[in-house]
Amino acid sequence: MSKSLVIFRGYFYSLLILVLLLSGSLTAGCSKNAGAERRFQLKGRVVAVDLANGKVEVDHEEIPGYMPAMQMPFSLADAEALKTIESGDEIQATLVVNDLGYRLEQPIITKALPGGAAASQAASAAEPKPGAEIPDFKLVNQDGKATKLRQPAGRSLLLTFIYTRCPLPDFCPLISGNFAEINRELEKDPALRDRTHLLSVTIDPAYDTPKVLRSYGGGYTEKYGTETFEHWEFATGEPAEIKRLATFFGLSYMAEKDQIIHSLRTALIGPDGRLFKVYRGNEWKPADVLQDIRNLPVPAEARP
Repeated sequence: MSKSLVIFRGYFYSLLILVLLLSGSLTAGCSKNAGAERRFQLKGRVVAVDLANGKVEVDHEEIPGYMPAMQMPFSLADAEALKTIESGDEIQATLVVNDLGYRLEQPIITKALPGGAAASQAASAAEPKPGAEIPDFKLVNQDGKATKLRQPAGRSLLLTFIYTRCPLPDFCPLISGNFAEINRELEKDPALRDRTHLLSVTIDPAYDTPKVLRSYGGGYTEKYGTETFEHWEFATGEPAEIKRLATFFGLSYMAEKDQIIHSLRTALIGPDGRLFKVYRGNEWKPADVLQDIRNLPVPAEARP
């Protein structure tokens, strides 16, 4: 008999927004030894289920002593639970964290009533809606020069948040890898590239100086010392300004030792300076974003 307990009852209103980062002694190289495990109790609502990869995305409550409330994906090894769990269900489980990653064990699932999946309501609770005008923020790029969210007329902006010491391969390294792929594809279409700008903003301004960001960015473009960063910039700023920017897009983060626990946000801003779309988490694909960029209206001044 499965360890999961399926309880049929109604559903609650869902919480806030997206994805995690781990903490503590995790290293980028991924040691083969799991090391000591830490266990925490998790409660939240299921937002999405990835059966192929055995994962569930959960909009969870604050985990005291570990991380704030946020939305993030978790591995769930309980095959019986995966057969029954659905978007909108409530879940209680043990979050197990070690040097190799994190997973959920001993899930207790509370089913939503038919037609009651309200998970989609929570995902947009703390972020701007499509069409919202994007304010500007004071940022400094990898060259120590001022850069802005508001682009020249006719140019859209693809924005994301990262930090260079991020140890988990399916968080910042994955997002930066996706941006690198988008950047390479745009190079094949000069007209579209000229109408698009990429911007990665660090959430670790104390460590990620312009010099650090220049080295990090050059590694992802694979141009290293010859990269001009004309098309893809990496930005930092005053901590309060970074927090204001992240909060505007619904991204939450907090420092723990030398790591940062955070959610994920990527946003496409149209050439009119208004939000076109927010991509939550790490499930989006570069090809989908490229198609969205192509679907953006072409301003009159950019037309041939």
